[in-house]
Amino acid sequence: MANNAKIGILRWEGGHVPQGLMQLEQLKGNSTNPESYPFPVDMREVKGACTETIITHPSQEVMNRMIEIGKEMQKDGVKAITGSCGFNAIFQKEIAAALDVPVFMSSLLQVPFVANIIGKENTVAIMTAYGSRLTREHLECCGVTDEKVEILGLENCPEWNSIFEKEDEPVDMALVEKEIMTTATEAVKKNPSIKAFVLECTDLPPFAKPISEATGLPVFSINTLIGYIGLMLGEVKLY
Repeated sequence: MANNAKIGILRWEGGHVPQGLMQLEQLKGNSTNPESYPFPVDMREVKGACTETIITHPSQEVMNRMIEIGKEMQKDGVKAITGSCGFNAIFQKEIAAALDVPVFMSSLLQVPFVANIIGKENTVAIMTAYGSRLTREHLECCGVTDEKVEILGLENCPEWNSIFEKEDEPVDMALVEKEIMTTATEAVKKNPSIKAFVLECTDLPPFAKPISEATGLPVFSINTLIGYIGLMLGEVKLY
């Protein structure tokens, strides 16, 4: 176990990540960058975990590997387990049932909480890498039922989309950030009932502060969720 870490992160297999995502992983705030956390985390690769097996065609075999690794983490003293992709939401119930420590596989688990604090009559904007792939099942697996949500998919942003269409090519990070910011600000202009953002994608937390500053709205991500758990485990102290 890494440095007596209490929180474990199940991450995609190395060598199966597009060049653009590797660039995003280097940003502080990204879920797979150890510098994103004020405490040690235990990151372990899951063989076969990639865009195909997590996002486009969720694999039960990969989910079972996550459970196996999760059990190993438990034996090593890890007290809570998360993942490196919000689309792991589809596995939330099965993995949580199989392990004996708290499991929080997706930032989408925060949507009911966020809806309640902004008022159920308002809208939670969910920003995701693939809006067309984020289904009602993903939401329901995280307890999202009658909450008002608006899905903001980034697949129509040319530079962002090139991450997945041109996997071996680098991306213009400044342009990616501009596309993300435009998506957020335009959504609020079109729908004034949006009162908060939840970033489904674990590559988006580095842009949380700029989104909040541009829209004046709170932004939640996998990192805010990890922060809650870190507080619970005593890794973060308020007093």
